[in-house]
Amino acid sequence: MLIKPIHTEHDYQLALARVNEIFDASLNTPAGDELEILSILIERYEDRNFPILPTSPIEAIRYRMDQLSMRPIDLAEIIGYKSRVSEILNGKRKLSINMIRKLHRNLHIPIDLLIQEY
Repeated sequence: MLIKPIHTEHDYQLALARVNEIFDASLNTPAGDELEILSILIERYEDRNFPILPTSPIEAIRYRMDQLSMRPIDLAEIIGYKSRVSEILNGKRKLSINMIRKLHRNLHIPIDLLIQEY
């Protein structure tokens, strides 16, 4: 089992082909371990090269929070009160310009995603 990082489209295609070959491998076997490792590498490559972009400011915030393993209370430290965070994430309150700036600066969410209508 020779496993290496996936850097190119060619590497990606080879990894996918190998996963297809060993797809039914049992857990706790060399082939099962290889399948698990390849799956992780493929997912990482796909996340980097084929990101699914959020379609609303709320989705963008949730997506970034998920990437950073943040909880709503962590977001409250950036934009203010827990109740305000809850209102924003539930679509009951719109983002203010100040909040947009803080989210962009602290979470690196593109401003064009944050200013979209929702």
